[in-house]
Amino acid sequence: MAPEQNVREGRAVAKWLRVSPIKTRRAVDIIRGKDLLEARRVLAFTPLKGARLVSKVLESAVANATHNFDLPEDRLYIHKATVDEGLRIKRWNPRAYGRANRIVKPTAHVTIIVRAKDVEAAPRRRKPALRKKGAPRAKAQKTKAES
Repeated sequence: MAPEQNVREGRAVAKWLRVSPIKTRRAVDIIRGKDLLEARRVLAFTPLKGARLVSKVLESAVANATHNFDLPEDRLYIHKATVDEGLRIKRWNPRAYGRANRIVKPTAHVTIIVRAKDVEAAPRRRKPALRKKGAPRAKAQKTKAES
């Protein structure tokens, strides 16, 4: 899939965050697809470890959208939000009898893209429901004029 050209959106990426991607994904899943105001409120009162980091990335994306493309803040929404795994920093903890325990310190990359809602856009047309295999097709009803 080719990236869309000439799209006005604010984008922010935070790399190498020293927090588990699993913990950060929980915060991102809460705000994905929401309006900016609602996402800010939710992140402010969410007691998750990744919520503060995601909030900072969100504010950076909003600043990029308003400064670079003059998009109004009141119409912004979270178009796309992803959390990817970074490298795992590996350390060793010495134990008795010459052994060692492994310590893994995960890192995460957070990407947030915000876009402005288009108020004048027409609603999307729903796709027709799929028929089950072997189900009969719906017959066209005859009108009184035809019979």
